[in-house]
Amino acid sequence: MSASYYLSCLWPGLPELWWRGRMASLPLAIAFCLALNSFFVFGWIYPGWLSGGLFWMATLLGVAVWGFYVVRGLRELPELIHPRKVSEEPDRFREAHAAYLRGDWEAAEKLLTSVLAIEPRDPPALLMLCSVYRHLDQLDHATVLINEISRLEVADPWWVEVETERKRIRRAMVAEEESKGKAKSDARENPTNREASPSENAADMTEDRAAAA
Repeated sequence: MSASYYLSCLWPGLPELWWRGRMASLPLAIAFCLALNSFFVFGWIYPGWLSGGLFWMATLLGVAVWGFYVVRGLRELPELIHPRKVSEEPDRFREAHAAYLRGDWEAAEKLLTSVLAIEPRDPPALLMLCSVYRHLDQLDHATVLINEISRLEVADPWWVEVETERKRIRRAMVAEEESKGKAKSDARENPTNREASPSENAADMTEDRAAAA
């Protein structure tokens, strides 16, 4: 892993925001920004606002807290960048791919769900799951998922595949609508529960009376 990845750990909360998109880390990143600005304001721009002892005590405390979050960020960074590689759970992506190739959509869906439980922002697994939904005729799920994929910055290199799958979903939806329309048209032209006409009812009653006599 490149050393540039570790530079993000110098700003507490930034690794989770930058690499995972976890908005829960935003308050920590904002707090560090405020603390850093306060250090410059009270230490260099307006040093008379705080006594020297109080300022340096707060600075030492801030450095200790900053060091704690930096160390934690360095330790957790591999899991943020490559969670499937460091996870204790087995990587089931190859099994999911094999199930997809043999057309076992239910097994592929189950395996891909386990893969995404470890790495929910993995574009290949997301695209494959979207295709599985399309083959299972779960077009609403496929549409929602493809829209979510297109909003992920990590999926930008996969934009060709994303747009291709989006077109396939649209074609499937059009085909489904045409099939429904054809079925309704056939039902109108060939009703299965057609009511008998009055003349047919009268003929049936005459035959019944004759049989009774």
